Amino acid sequence: MSIYKRWILWLGHRRWFAAVGRRFGSRFDRWLYRASRGKLTTLGRRGAPVLLLTTTGRRSRCERTVPVMYIRDQRNFVISSENFGQRHPAGWPLNLDADPAAKVQVGAEIVTCSAKRLTDDEADRYWPRLVQAWPAHATYRRRSGERHTFVLTPH
Repeated sequence: MSIYKRWILWLGHRRWFAAVGRRFGSRFDRWLYRASRGKLTTLGRRGAPVLLLTTTGRRSRCERTVPVMYIRDQRNFVISSENFGQRHPAGWPLNLDADPAAKVQVGAEIVTCSAKRLTDDEADRYWPRLVQAWPAHATYRRRSGERHTFVLTPH
């Protein structure tokens, strides 16, 4: 593992890093990901795997795009949100609950998907792999007391 990746994984557990990521990282990562056609994120080329998730806002009905870490389960994408350890959920899980249709960009490829929220038992099956991909998932879950996990199935 590179020094940069070890450093990023270490930073992920820091409260100030979560605060910066929450405020600025998502916007910058979205821009960087699109500009590089999915080759770069702030986590680097070998950081945690990131996709761009586009949902429909549950109130605004406008498209909302956010970078989200993921793992693969065959052809499906598994995503989880602990919202950087905050006590309230991020917007995208609530948007997927209201409308499970989503678009996913991985690299330069964009696919439409259907989202299914996982029960705690179902999410437990994926949890070790999610934490392996981004260890701060465990820290954020401990702080927030929440976990919102979905499987995105491409059409």
